Amino acid sequence: MAAHSTAAFTADDFKGPGDTPVFHDAEGKHHPEGGTMLGFWLYLMSDCLIFAALFAVYAVLGRNYAAGPSPKDLFDLKLVALNTSMLLFSSITYGFAMLAMEKESQGRMQLWLAVTGLFGLCFIGLELYEFQHLIHEGATPQRSAFLSAFFTLVGTHGLHVSLGIVWLVILMVQVQMRGLGTENKRRLMCLSMFWHFLDVVWIGVFTFVYLMGVL
Repeated sequence: MAAHSTAAFTADDFKGPGDTPVFHDAEGKHHPEGGTMLGFWLYLMSDCLIFAALFAVYAVLGRNYAAGPSPKDLFDLKLVALNTSMLLFSSITYGFAMLAMEKESQGRMQLWLAVTGLFGLCFIGLELYEFQHLIHEGATPQRSAFLSAFFTLVGTHGLHVSLGIVWLVILMVQVQMRGLGTENKRRLMCLSMFWHFLDVVWIGVFTFVYLMGVL
């Protein structure tokens, strides 16, 4: 019977120079490194479509208050501006981490990644505080189409940031265990694109949802 598996692996297939994982297909050909970055760009494009759809839904439903509270009644721009600064600072500190990575300064890079994670946690904490305050005031997602669209858009972004923080912690552990090898550098670059992407999306949320909603 002919073998129908698409890949064959041995113990040595998973080790390269410096114990870096190396994968081969059934014909023994090494998978191209550029495939990871291409695949991640495709993922980011799919995320763009998700957020574009959520922005479109908010644009349609954002003024349907059902005789309930409007953005002017609910949003605290000072709190949102503080929250926005947390995410913007985290993007800057991640940039510093990438500069340290290019200089092979693992300790400094880990420090900047830790600061980035702390800013991200502050962002999530303030967002959860805002959600708790809105729900306490009776502005729940079921109250109106506006609030349903708001919680869905902002909550989806917050979920992405939370997953980004988990990813950040995992990479910090991997770098601590295996050092700044080629694979870890590639993973850090992927997370960098993801983190800056979330920054851009949040600027859109701040402008389109909060700022225009209040003004």
